[in-house]
Amino acid sequence: MAMTDTHIRLAHGNGGRYMRSLITEIFARHLASPSLDIQADAVTIHPGEGDLMFTTDGFSVNPLEFPGGNIGSLAVHGTSNDLAVAGAIPRYLSLNAFIEEGFEIARLEHIVATLAETAKAVNVEIAAGDTKVLPRGEGGGIYLATTGIGVRDPKIKLGLDRIRTGDKILISGPIGDHGICVMLAREQFGLQGDLQSDAASVLPLTTALLDLDGLHFMRDPTRGGLATVAHEITMATQTHILLEQANIPIRDTVQSVCDMLGYDPMYLACEGRVVAIVSAEQANQALARWQALPQGKEAAIIGEILVGKPFVTLRTELGGERILEELEDDPLPRIC
Repeated sequence: MAMTDTHIRLAHGNGGRYMRSLITEIFARHLASPSLDIQADAVTIHPGEGDLMFTTDGFSVNPLEFPGGNIGSLAVHGTSNDLAVAGAIPRYLSLNAFIEEGFEIARLEHIVATLAETAKAVNVEIAAGDTKVLPRGEGGGIYLATTGIGVRDPKIKLGLDRIRTGDKILISGPIGDHGICVMLAREQFGLQGDLQSDAASVLPLTTALLDLDGLHFMRDPTRGGLATVAHEITMATQTHILLEQANIPIRDTVQSVCDMLGYDPMYLACEGRVVAIVSAEQANQALARWQALPQGKEAAIIGEILVGKPFVTLRTELGGERILEELEDDPLPRIC
């Protein structure tokens, strides 16, 4: 049965012919891969040799479309990036879509098509999935939940337990782009700009460093931004982090919006950046490798791990220091 509806109905989630039509003509048509069997309750995958890495994530961004992407591309990038910063090569994703009754089918198809194009570009397959339809008023249009599977070379050892005092902290590019881009797309404040989200695959950045013995840890600074990653490290290692404000790359547009509206870019989400902790001896080598890549040309060494109480301190451009408190209130809800 060909789809003739223009908007999602509750019947599209009842397990019958409308649901079958939705899955076949929207999801399977765009996401079809050798692994995807829409008739099966479980599938066989062949991830390859090495350590199997597993992650899961959910996405509820508002608005669903923003300069540089949409919730579909964000779901692929976000999940595959979690595998990449763990040192893995992403292989497979599952996809669960929670769609609100009344959602426009043409818009749904655009999101799914973008998701499929992004998955192809990242070289991951959509291996399994499910759909649920929520009654009108009980969802934000569409929510996505994903699970990712990747493979990591057993020789690669990354983790918070490998971080040592004296290690340097690197960031692969400017912070806060995604958070401010999504905020501007909401048009809550009548502001406009040409800023695009940094949402992208970080796999080229992570693989560039994997053969360095001095690479100890990587993380993508999504919700809560750079400051939250720094707090995660201090709490786990009981060390002190000193960040140099003058070295942290921030676009003028991002800083200007933050200054006007009272946001701190240190806490804003990024979706295509990597924080890396590298030994002092190999930090410059790691930086050079990143700066040689299009995604890392603005990379910088921004701080170091020190002996001391588990605080995160920011040395300002004027030479003073201030403690970066742990994030409590959500500055920009539904950002990713």
